[in-house]
Amino acid sequence: MAEKETLVYVDGKWLPKSQATVSVFDHGLLYGDGVFESFRVYGGVIFQFHEHLKRLYVSSKAIRLKVSLSPEEMTNAIVETVRRNGLRDAYIRLMVTRGVGDMGVDPRKCNKTTIIIIVENVPPSFGNAKQGISLIISSIRRDTVDATTHEIKSLNYLNSVLAKQEAVDLGADDALMLDKNGFLSESTTTNLFIIKGEEVYTPPTFAGILSGVTRNRTIRLIRDLGYKISEKTITPFDLTTADEAFLTGTLAEVAPIVKVKGYPIGDGTPGSITRKIITEFTRIRTTPEEGLAVYPEHKVLA
Repeated sequence: MAEKETLVYVDGKWLPKSQATVSVFDHGLLYGDGVFESFRVYGGVIFQFHEHLKRLYVSSKAIRLKVSLSPEEMTNAIVETVRRNGLRDAYIRLMVTRGVGDMGVDPRKCNKTTIIIIVENVPPSFGNAKQGISLIISSIRRDTVDATTHEIKSLNYLNSVLAKQEAVDLGADDALMLDKNGFLSESTTTNLFIIKGEEVYTPPTFAGILSGVTRNRTIRLIRDLGYKISEKTITPFDLTTADEAFLTGTLAEVAPIVKVKGYPIGDGTPGSITRKIITEFTRIRTTPEEGLAVYPEHKVLA
C-alpha cells in the first residue's frame, strides 16, 4: 500500500505534496523575494510558536512585504495543517513570497503574497549529534548588516548554501562564517555558543547573525541553570581554545561542537555544561507553556 502523502497548504488550499505547486513567475522563485519561518512540533506542542510567528512578521516588515493573512489567520492555518497531517512530532516550514509578478524585480508588480505551509516528519539537522559535530571556518563571509542582512529570515540563502558546500567538500558537518571584520558570526543555519570555564558567550546581533528563537530561549535556559552568559565578539582563537562549544537552531536543537578546523574543542567530546543544557532543553520543549498546543487534550490553545 502506498504511503499517504502529506498535505501542503498553498494559499488557502490543502493539497497532496505531489500537487503542491506555485507559479514559475512567483518572485520567491525568481528572486528569492520572501521570508520564512521554521517551527518544531514536540508531542503536539509547537515549540516557541508565538516567538517564531512574531519574527515572521518582523522579517516581512523589514522587506516591506505585506502578508495577506493576519497573525490570527496564520495561526489557524498552521494549526489546521498540523492537524490535517495528524503529526505530533514534526517540522513546519512557513513561507511567504512576494507573489506572482513579471520578469522584473519591481515588487509593485506582485499583487498578492503566496503563502505555503509544509508539515513533515524531518530528522534534526545533524541527525543524532550526541557525540558532537565537526566544523570548518568557511572562506565565505557572512553578508553584512548593511547588505542582504541575515537579521532578516529571507528566502535568499545562497550565502549559506555556498558555505555548506565548502563544508561538505572538506568532510565536515557544517561551516562557521566570519563577519566582515573577521569575527565569528554563525553557522549556515544555526547560532554559535562557546564556553570558557563556567561562562558562556555568543556573538552579538551586529555580527550579522539571525537572532534565533532557539538561541534566545537557550540564553534564558542557561541563566536559569545558574551560568553567566554574555554577548561578545568571538574570534577563531576564542573558539579553538574554548572548553566547550555548541550550536542552536530550530532543526538542529542543541548540537555539541567537538572539532573545528581539525582542532578538538576541549577534550574532543561534548562538555558537561553542554550536556546539562541539552538535558534541560529536551525537558522543556514538550511543555504546553513553551508554545502552542495543537491537539484537544491540551484543552485550549496556548
